[in-house]
Amino acid sequence: MKNLLLGAAFAALSIGAASAQSDVDVMKNDPYLWLEEVEGERALDWVRSQNERSLAVLEAHPAYDAMLAEANAILTSDDRVPSVALRGGYAYNFWQDKDAVRGLWRRMSQEDYLEGAQEWETLLDLDALAEEEGENWVYAGSQCLAPDYTRCLLTLSRGGSDAAVVREYDIESKSFVEGGFELPEAKSSVAWLGQDRLLVGTDFGEGSLTASGYPRITKVWQRGTPLSEAKQVNEVPAEDIWAYPISYWDGERYKGGIFHGETFYDYNWLLLSDEGEVSRLPLPKKASLSGFADGDFIIELKEPLEFGGETYKTGALIALSEDMEKAQLIAEGTDKIAIQGAATSKSDVVVSMLDDIEGRMVRFEKRRGKWRGRDIRLPEGGVVGLRTMDPETGTVIATYENPIQPDTFYLVKDRKPEEIRQSPAFFDADGMVVKRYEATSSDGTKIPYTVIAKEETLKSGPAPTVQYGYGGFEISILPTYGATAGKLWVERGGVYVNTNIRGGGEYGPAWHQAGLKGKRQLIYDDFQAISEDLIERGITTKEQLGILGGSNGGLLMGVSMTQRPDLYKGIGIGVPLLDMLRYDKLLAGASWVGEYGDPDNPEERPFLEKISPYQNLAEDADYPRPFFFTSTKDDRVHPGHARKMARLMEEYGHEFLYYENIEGGHGAAANLDQAARRLALQYAYFAGELGLIGYEGE
Repeated sequence: MKNLLLGAAFAALSIGAASAQSDVDVMKNDPYLWLEEVEGERALDWVRSQNERSLAVLEAHPAYDAMLAEANAILTSDDRVPSVALRGGYAYNFWQDKDAVRGLWRRMSQEDYLEGAQEWETLLDLDALAEEEGENWVYAGSQCLAPDYTRCLLTLSRGGSDAAVVREYDIESKSFVEGGFELPEAKSSVAWLGQDRLLVGTDFGEGSLTASGYPRITKVWQRGTPLSEAKQVNEVPAEDIWAYPISYWDGERYKGGIFHGETFYDYNWLLLSDEGEVSRLPLPKKASLSGFADGDFIIELKEPLEFGGETYKTGALIALSEDMEKAQLIAEGTDKIAIQGAATSKSDVVVSMLDDIEGRMVRFEKRRGKWRGRDIRLPEGGVVGLRTMDPETGTVIATYENPIQPDTFYLVKDRKPEEIRQSPAFFDADGMVVKRYEATSSDGTKIPYTVIAKEETLKSGPAPTVQYGYGGFEISILPTYGATAGKLWVERGGVYVNTNIRGGGEYGPAWHQAGLKGKRQLIYDDFQAISEDLIERGITTKEQLGILGGSNGGLLMGVSMTQRPDLYKGIGIGVPLLDMLRYDKLLAGASWVGEYGDPDNPEERPFLEKISPYQNLAEDADYPRPFFFTSTKDDRVHPGHARKMARLMEEYGHEFLYYENIEGGHGAAANLDQAARRLALQYAYFAGELGLIGYEGE
């Protein structure tokens, strides 16, 4: 059982003596635990003083004002193509611009959207709602009831935190339902079981949450009854990660289930009978349920499955019959081909794939009981995206893009896409090039990366370069169109680099699993090998190379700074994990033990001690001046990580810049104005540190 921190007191509970003592030592030797008090007066006073000091530096940069104006213009442009969700004959969209800062939830008929109409029906004005209710509402999504989709469960967050309220909304009357379903602020999860019933996972009171702060109890809630009378149908252990209610529409009615995460990667997919009994899908622990189509569950495998005398490989997509008696292969990956995701409608499945990091999309339909696929003929050589799929008709809106070509939107009813519109170009791509290279990592593995720059920039010799990385949680970093990076950085003569290091999903589950827990140094080696390769190719120099990452990528930045301070001139460290000996005690951190390892496990702790940036910061090292940015309202990655690391640098006399948005959630911004400011600060920082001087007209 893990140690628990209760206020300022520490209690060791039934763990090994060595592990307990090591954690006690961490706390005794950490003078900055007070910075973990998210809204503590002393902590916020320190934050405000650092904000004031750092903003005075960053906002004084000659390019800052222009960059802020450019970022604002891009983020709030009326020329952006609205991305929609198709359902019930309508196209639904959430829109933010300079006038609708918090945003408008709106719709128009699907026919009008496809014809390029501009007149939207506003369903909910978040700015007006926030003013009326005196709340800083941030829209966090909707779940609408099939088959009419006119009753919806809206999720609204205060300031952008993961914890949010859920309120039932009626589209026809454009109002919240009086006496309808409503949940107070929590990290809740809900699923429709019918017009008058919900599956609910929320904070039901003491003992109802996991150690990670997520629901562990699932109940069925009947309309017209108080939540306290909801009937419990399942409970998972507190040391597990979560239990999320789920449901699927089989074309006639809803059927319920539970997504039970034992760890971040080990799952049980549970089905709920009409009588309230729970059964488990016969799947390995590392498998994901992608949807339900034509009587089959659609499953992505992260490890092999033996079923019915057949073995289905890691990375395969399979169909499992609803009676759980038959399985068949839909698609499978190879060393170069990775399944990225699947979407389902009533009768078909559309699969997004990467073929050596180039996009493909395939539509599968069941014929004579067998799933058969045909490629959707989208352009090659870039990134394809499935934006929405109509759950009834299977109509798809897909996109194609590459780093210097904005999204083109396609309507796909069968196989042949029909171009319907194109996003505007937000930077001048004339003379820009996209080049792909490979670096050799410490174990000999070839690691791909993409360089975006003006051709003349590359020809004229080393240039200021921003290298972006993430490397975790099987998240693929794809060479998409980067409007703000292109405008604020590349157009000014900078080089931007996307990296495909291990830990991501670019080459399937194996690419991710190669860097789990104690193998994680390979991820950092990959990233540093790309940095050295950029220098060897003459694209940049150590004095012109900056690196950027957020969240897990913020950890990557912290490790890169403490391991190779000689290699970088600038480091942007966003919403980061940095104290890897206490990360599992902070907010949602316990849920990531499957990714990083357990600090309380004597076998896993030594590696975390070796790489943890906070504990490995040296007083006598020569570090570049980093820029930390985070958010007070981030209730996923605790702002204490960035605060403590920056404060320790202050104690040691190292230079740093620090900006903490007092609201904003895990994205470090609660609205478009805040997002534009963060981007301008970020690129002004790199311009100053790396010597970018392309400020014509500024």
